[in-house]
Amino acid sequence: MTGNPTPTVVKLGGSCLDGLDGTWWDDLAEHGRRHPLILVHGWSKPLRELNPRYSEPSAILRDRYGNQSRWTTPEVIADIKTVSAALAEDVFARLKARGITAERLLGSDGLVQAGPGERWWWRDKQLVELDNLVGPITGVDPAPLKNLQPGHAYLVTPLARNAAGQEVNNDADRAAAAIAGAAGATDLVLVTDVAHLLIDGEPVRRISAADAAAFRDKGATGGMRKKLRAAGEALDGGVERVVLGSASVTDLLDARTGTLITRT
Repeated sequence: MTGNPTPTVVKLGGSCLDGLDGTWWDDLAEHGRRHPLILVHGWSKPLRELNPRYSEPSAILRDRYGNQSRWTTPEVIADIKTVSAALAEDVFARLKARGITAERLLGSDGLVQAGPGERWWWRDKQLVELDNLVGPITGVDPAPLKNLQPGHAYLVTPLARNAAGQEVNNDADRAAAAIAGAAGATDLVLVTDVAHLLIDGEPVRRISAADAAAFRDKGATGGMRKKLRAAGEALDGGVERVVLGSASVTDLLDARTGTLITRT
């Protein structure tokens, strides 16, 4: 990686991939000719399309602290890999047509390490002990990212491996944040299906990490809460700025749209 430009990490939300048109991919490829790319993808929508059971309320667990997580079994891990492989074929075709080479990397193949997961979950209004294959990210080893150079992209499936050797699920936004810090990225782009962070119904163009954390804990809900947590973790890990929105990578990085989150 010596002498190469710093990589840009782009998290592609699973719910927004179908809406990214040709001009969006043109812009990503143009950026990728100047910067190595690490793309981290979500899978929520493709997983629901694969099997209706993933849309059922029972597919989501809530722990004793109120945090939500997908109930992950070995079968769910296998289905994640299935939809990830199909998604990779689509992404690779789009990038190849624009002159960018790419390779797929499972986070569980030595890239992302996870700690012990929560074992107590609410089921039928009772706290019960469940084997849920999830775990918090404890570290990232960037060594598998051997070919970080302009014109090349990695597509990372954000699984991880715990100390027991199990493959586990984790949050894709937070995985992208951890990977960005470990890879020395200056920028993390969270591409989502909303144009801005909204506070009191108003779009926020720029916000400090401290103010974003305060809103995360008191006003944000659902996916935005996770994105703001990921933003804070990325900045703590050495990333200079995080931007989220639904526009092109260039427009987001140039702060022409979206929400920019910085340390101060």
